Amino acid sequence: MGVDVTEHATKSPLSKVAHVRTGTTSPQVLVRRLGAVNYATSWKEMKRYTAERTGSDADQLWLLQHPPVYTLGLAARAAHLPRSDTQIPVVKTDRGGQITYHGPGQIVAYTLVDLRRLGIGVRQLVRRLEQSVIDLLHPYGIEAHGRERAPGVYVGEAKIAALGLRIRNGCSYHGLSLNVDMDLGPFTDIDPCGYPGLRVSQLRDLGISDDIATIGDKLLAALQSNLWPTSTGIEIQ
Repeated sequence: MGVDVTEHATKSPLSKVAHVRTGTTSPQVLVRRLGAVNYATSWKEMKRYTAERTGSDADQLWLLQHPPVYTLGLAARAAHLPRSDTQIPVVKTDRGGQITYHGPGQIVAYTLVDLRRLGIGVRQLVRRLEQSVIDLLHPYGIEAHGRERAPGVYVGEAKIAALGLRIRNGCSYHGLSLNVDMDLGPFTDIDPCGYPGLRVSQLRDLGISDDIATIGDKLLAALQSNLWPTSTGIEIQ
């Protein structure tokens, strides 16, 4: 059982990621709905955008889904690899945290944010991302919470959203994943986020029947409210 650092190549809407300048006529935040994108492609483009962006480039929020893939964070160890040969690719990445799973039916929100421009630190960014999921669930009558020592969002003892970030030159990339209506089976082959026995849940199992597009809209609204509450320059593609 090895670590596969690539995935099958697919044509991606991320093949050209524009640099959008902030200013009076340009958006401060560019939201991109990207559909299904393989993990390796999105990771490569996140790194490139973050490495090349300047203080005048817009923040970007990418909403997408990934084909099945396990990802290993910087804190991951060999013991965190899947316990069986699932044939699901395993990608060693540069985000914080340990191991998680992405797959269809899970919304991934990548937050390419200039923390200096927002005037916040990494801990504040983590709390705001968590709060966005908490805010999304509240109107459904679901009480969710974060954990100080284990970033993410939980309903009871079960994790419903995972977080992993990388900060470079004061700007973040990677972000959060929210389980909506997916096959949770691959989580049973790992210790999610490095925690043995951690239960994983999803919105469908909590009685939420809204489709993934509707949940995506609500997550977008919550992220806008928590990350860019005063911005009027948000463009959605």
